[in-house]
Amino acid sequence: MAVSVNLAKKLDKAYEDKELKDILDAPVDALAGLTPRHTEALKDLLGIKTVRDLGSNKYFATAGVLVALEGHEG
Repeated sequence: MAVSVNLAKKLDKAYEDKELKDILDAPVDALAGLTPRHTEALKDLLGIKTVRDLGSNKYFATAGVLVALEGHEG
């Protein structure tokens, strides 16, 4: 089954037409709303250099799971 996702509003204009691998290998500021300053801060503080690093970081991954679980408490 083929899956299509439109991420245009979630990415910087320069990355809207890129392949997934290129987006994952891009600096964090490829995500809409983040700047090179954010990229530098994440690199300096947590060693996060790319979108892939951000998405696979154990702290961000854990926080994402906790937020997703919040709606299923009970």
